[in-house]
Amino acid sequence: MTFFDTAEVYGPYVNEELVGEALAPFKGEVVVATKFGIRMIDGKQVLDARPETIRHSVEGSFKRLGVEAIDLYYLHRVDPEVPVEDVAGTVKDLVAQGKVKHWGLSEAGVETIRKAHAILPVTAIQSEYSMMWRQPEEELLPALEELGIGFVPFSSLGKGFLTGRFDKTATFGKDDFRSIVPRFSPENLDANQVLVDLVRRIAADKGVTPARIALAWVLAQKPWIVPIPGTTKLHRMEENVGAADVVLADGELADLNEALSQIEIFGDRYPAEFAKRVGK
Repeated sequence: MTFFDTAEVYGPYVNEELVGEALAPFKGEVVVATKFGIRMIDGKQVLDARPETIRHSVEGSFKRLGVEAIDLYYLHRVDPEVPVEDVAGTVKDLVAQGKVKHWGLSEAGVETIRKAHAILPVTAIQSEYSMMWRQPEEELLPALEELGIGFVPFSSLGKGFLTGRFDKTATFGKDDFRSIVPRFSPENLDANQVLVDLVRRIAADKGVTPARIALAWVLAQKPWIVPIPGTTKLHRMEENVGAADVVLADGELADLNEALSQIEIFGDRYPAEFAKRVGK
């Protein structure tokens, strides 16, 4: 594993320090992505992608990560108050100064991506993509292929749902984001078990875990897709890495996609307040 993803606002602000400390012995061997454009004000996330904020953010990330240049710098969410051309222009200056090597956008819409790409070529787009959330296949993936932009999907395990660990009796603590996600209400967890059943059947046939099938499916879609599964347990991380060794032949992939197309997924992936910030 040589590609690590963090953000200024994770923690808030302490995750970059942890990543920087952990990866300090491996400088030159790993790629670190971080993000800007969200500030914490009175305990709430506030979008802020003004040029002066970006210039301040990059210096803070340098300090916390212990680096002199950021490998991949994402606009965390599109700020409707700031033209994306201004954001791209500011990052272009940072690239010229040697402070940023590559840049990208997270959860951005195709129109915004095209505008940004015209100012400074975009290296990667980060957004949710999994067997549970296939909307990117409609417009996003074709646009990225056309423009030569990589795709870095998060939640490729469906926020853990595709591992088969949860059913309608599952409960989530207040500090767990899933506690406010409509998709994880008891009724939707129950309704979506048909997807887990499918993944379990494929996993059993392959002699691997459902998590590995879920990640292998994402990896098989395009060669320029790099999922970033998150975990808090070492054995889960090792399980996830094993997905790279799972091969889904063309026929198997076609059959799986056909089966997925017959399954309706219940529940939104974000609560309303977060959904407003997506696909701008």
